[in-house]
Amino acid sequence: MKKFYESPGGDFTNYFLAFPNGFGDIELTDENVKAQIFNREGVLELCHNWGTESDPEFKGYANGNSEPGRGFGHICVTVDDLEAACKRFDDLGVKFKKRPEEGKMRVSHFPFGAVEPDDAVVCEDLLHDGVDLWG
Repeated sequence: MKKFYESPGGDFTNYFLAFPNGFGDIELTDENVKAQIFNREGVLELCHNWGTESDPEFKGYANGNSEPGRGFGHICVTVDDLEAACKRFDDLGVKFKKRPEEGKMRVSHFPFGAVEPDDAVVCEDLLHDGVDLWG
């Protein structure tokens, strides 16, 4: 995914990411970026709430997968071949938080990702039909 748009406001910034496929040679400008980004599937919005960077009392964010703060815990990305995608992640050294064969939602989708030192769940690399989606 690629960051295509950033919208600061008050004490937060929203970042909008989308797969670059389909943009071709379109030049993204301040005037057309919203129409180009939001007129497609698969836009991810991330919100950064400012203020914790210099707060000495800040203890870190909840990752959503453990207490305290269990709740939202993953982002799901659709792939054409689940087994092939998992093999690729294994080959790339991605550590799964939960494998597809684990848990209750084995059939429709699964949470996955590399586990970083703070237990945040991220995905660094993904191929879809042989096209590098991260651009």
